[in-house]
Amino acid sequence: MPRYLAFLRGINLGRRRLKMDHLRDLFAELGCTGVETFIASGNVIFDDRARDALKLAAKIEKHLTARLGYEVDTFVRTPAEIAALAKLRPFARAAMEAPENTVHVGFFAIALPAAQARDLAAIRTATDEFHVTGREFFWLCRRIKSSESDVWASPAMRALKLPSSSMRNLKTIRKLAELYPK
Repeated sequence: MPRYLAFLRGINLGRRRLKMDHLRDLFAELGCTGVETFIASGNVIFDDRARDALKLAAKIEKHLTARLGYEVDTFVRTPAEIAALAKLRPFARAAMEAPENTVHVGFFAIALPAAQARDLAAIRTATDEFHVTGREFFWLCRRIKSSESDVWASPAMRALKLPSSSMRNLKTIRKLAELYPK
């Protein structure tokens, strides 16, 4: 049975507080097996018979919305996809390894249209840099706290009208790749 990782948007932020045992139970209600959570931020690892990750994500979203009473955007990937992301080095080595910098991986449901991907990758500030690959993007933030960046409120970023996404620190992605190898 295929193994998957689901990245849920907005879990344990604001009023969306959820115990991880309850989240595991919600996935089990869908027939998922081997359900585990990783950190309390909406990372769920599970097995499911589904072969289409996009349809599986939609099924999970529908179930979570019905059971929790709010929408939970869901992005499903395989362990092999996570391992590939963990290996990528989209920015200069010095920038990626600088302790004052943070690198995040963002997940989209589907790949951005080519023009939109180019426009996102073209957004650069003294603090921020982006790299787009398939259904994911990398964000290099030259700050320890990414909340110190104002790039997301910039006119250029707002003009992109990006679809929903969910981000994780690259360190989290690398840990998941080690824990759940393909």
